[in-house]
Amino acid sequence: MKTLYLKSNDKNSIQTAADILKNGGLVAIPTETVYGLAANALDGEAVKNIFTAKGRPQDNPLIVHVASLEEIEPLVEKVDPRVYALAEKYWPGPLTVIMKKSSLIPDEVSAGLDTVAIRMPSHECAREIIEKSGLPLAAPSANASGKPSPTKASHVIEDLDGKIDAVVDGGECSVGVESTVVTLATEPPTLLRPGGITPEQLEDVLGAIQISPAVFEKLREGEKAESPGMKYKHYAPAAQVTIIKGSFEQYKKFLLAQKSTVCAVCFEGEGKIFEKYIEYGKENDDISQAHRIFDALREVDAIGCDRAFVRCPISSGVGLAVYNRLLRSAAFRVIDLEISIPVIGLTGQTGSGKTTIGKALAEKGCHIVDTDILARKAVENPEVIGMLSARFGNDIIKDGVLDRRELARRAFATPEGTAALSAITHPEITRLAIEEIHAAEKSGAKAAVVDAALLFDSPLVAICDKNISVVADEKIRLERIMKRDSISETDALLRINAQPPTEYYIEKADIIINNNPDSDFETQLEGLI
Repeated sequence: MKTLYLKSNDKNSIQTAADILKNGGLVAIPTETVYGLAANALDGEAVKNIFTAKGRPQDNPLIVHVASLEEIEPLVEKVDPRVYALAEKYWPGPLTVIMKKSSLIPDEVSAGLDTVAIRMPSHECAREIIEKSGLPLAAPSANASGKPSPTKASHVIEDLDGKIDAVVDGGECSVGVESTVVTLATEPPTLLRPGGITPEQLEDVLGAIQISPAVFEKLREGEKAESPGMKYKHYAPAAQVTIIKGSFEQYKKFLLAQKSTVCAVCFEGEGKIFEKYIEYGKENDDISQAHRIFDALREVDAIGCDRAFVRCPISSGVGLAVYNRLLRSAAFRVIDLEISIPVIGLTGQTGSGKTTIGKALAEKGCHIVDTDILARKAVENPEVIGMLSARFGNDIIKDGVLDRRELARRAFATPEGTAALSAITHPEITRLAIEEIHAAEKSGAKAAVVDAALLFDSPLVAICDKNISVVADEKIRLERIMKRDSISETDALLRINAQPPTEYYIEKADIIINNNPDSDFETQLEGLI
């Protein structure tokens, strides 16, 4: 199929788009929110083609676009009077309202639900096409399913060229995130998807509303999506996205501690210190953030990064919509660097007695974060398992279980393999560690101690306020390792020599704990917390 490229300022193009739609075709049209992939909403077969072109699951409902209030009545059982009050303030505009549907709406549009989502776009081109076609138009975002939504015609071409009949170029979308979705089929009305119309603006008309938990959380097992944009992972580039909460100083320190090149997705004026960066809007300007966020997520893949760390936007006003889209883009992966208790890094050479120091700190009211345990937990994450099998071979998964020994054999065979293993597992270990620190914070721990043998080569070093290196004479360490692991002196020496020298640990630490038998480490720990 050849995709026609049409211009919104050309009357012939508008008529061509309308004719295609009347004949059951698919046309990507500009709206003020994002580009929509339109089809005749009353033609189930035409609507099916939307799902095929996008690769979209058919259990995800679509929004019906109209150009006037009069067009709504045949589409619903009964027009809720509150629609008129909402229309007076916010239509045409980025607001979608859900009501009980009429028999005119095919199941392909409603995904089998008994409701229909309707909106009246404000973009002149979209309204002209609706009017010329004489049809209500079902139109989800005009992108490949799961990818960031398109805010330019070029984004549509990038995803759907050759899969749809035409795209109408109406310039860059002014809002930049999809419409707010509110359902009037519940009492009180429920905000299902935040967008350009804020919860406060809805309350001005509707009074009290409730916000669906799915705005902040993934849908529960078996729960149906009542609105577009409620699926678990959505709006995502190929790169792994993580949201970072905290100040710019915390964000900067964390990113600069990463051991591989990552993409910083930050606010205007913040990016220049990073090797690869994309800026999206001003820090406290939710309108500019909304306008840029999908473009920025597409740019992540264009500059060639496997991972992107996004500065967390404000989660109020239109910023709630930006945060909601980022949550789904990141598959709800959030790292909160705002920690109120001290975080102490604990490391040392094998045999130095790091575990003993950890136990002593635990007795003083510290919570010990054991990264060895977290490393085992990290490789239980399905997303991590998928990345490991893609890098090291599908046969490391046997009967649905990761073969850790085979993974280790392949990963540690070369420096490149070791680096790849770290790049895949460290982000998840870091996320789990910070989650555990926040849990310790809530439980009243005096401090959190991150116990990590390779602390100085880990991103976790960035969250530590102070770092402790535990050291001991080599002879003492040798005796301890032989006794602890029941191995020969030769094997124990191999382990010792595989690690950096004592000077490395001393140079990088804030505090040195000498753990020779004749040293009083308890005295050395006094006053630390």
